[in-house]
Amino acid sequence: MKTAFITGANKGIGFETARQLLQQGYRVFIGSRDRKRGIEAVEKLISEGFSNAEFIQIDVTDTESVERARASLGEKTDTLDVLINNSGINGIEFDGDKPLMHTATETDVTKFREVFEVNVFGVVNVTQAFLDLLKKSDEPRIVNVSSSQGSLTLHSDPDFIHYRHKGVVYQSSKAALNMYTLVLAYELRDLPFKVNAVSPGSTKTDFNHQLGQGSVEDAARRIIKYATIGSDGPTGKFFSEDMNPETGEIPW
Repeated sequence: MKTAFITGANKGIGFETARQLLQQGYRVFIGSRDRKRGIEAVEKLISEGFSNAEFIQIDVTDTESVERARASLGEKTDTLDVLINNSGINGIEFDGDKPLMHTATETDVTKFREVFEVNVFGVVNVTQAFLDLLKKSDEPRIVNVSSSQGSLTLHSDPDFIHYRHKGVVYQSSKAALNMYTLVLAYELRDLPFKVNAVSPGSTKTDFNHQLGQGSVEDAARRIIKYATIGSDGPTGKFFSEDMNPETGEIPW
C-alpha cells in the first residue's frame, strides 16, 4: 500500500485531497498544526469508511515540530511515496468581504516574514525532513501546492486576466516556492522523483473567505494528478488547469 503525507490536511483542499487518495487505496497521514482539528478530520474520514487515515501533528514553521512529525511518521512507516506540501496562508485581512491587498510600497516587512514562514520556509523544512523516507520509495512524488499568482511571466503580461490583481506578499511567496520546486526537481533529477508545482485554481474555501469559484473536489483532483503520475510523467514543471486547460503547464 502506498503512503502519502499532506500538510494542512485537516480542512479544505488538503482534506479533500486526503479523501481522494484514500479512495485510490493510499494510506494517508493527515498533517495538522491543531491537534483537535486534525483528530476530528481523521475521525470524519474513518466515519466515511476510510480506515487508512492517520493524524500527524505538525507546525511547518517550527523546526522541532517538523522533526517530531518526521519521527512520528517514521514509527508508522519505513517509506513515504507522496509528499504534498499543502499548508499555506495569504496573510490578507478583510474589510467585510473585501480583501485588503498588500502593496509593494507600504506593506511592512513583518507581513512578508509571516507569509514566507509558512509558504516557503515551511515547505523547505518539511521537504528536507521527510526526504529520507521519500528516497526509499520506488516512485517518490512531491507536489508543492502553488498558485498561478506566482507566475512572473503571466503577471508581467498586461493581457493576463489577473494582471491588475496584485498582492505582493502572497504572490512573492509563491514565486519563491516555484523556484524552490524547480531547483529541487533539478537536484533530484537522477532519482525516480517527480517534483512539480501545482495550482489548484481559485477554490471556494476558508483560505479566501469562500470567495473562490471552483470546488475542492476539482482542486484536489488537480493535485492528485501529479502526486500519482507514472515514471513517464513530468518533473520540474508548473501546472494550472485554470490558466491552461489543454496541457495544464504554465510559465514560471
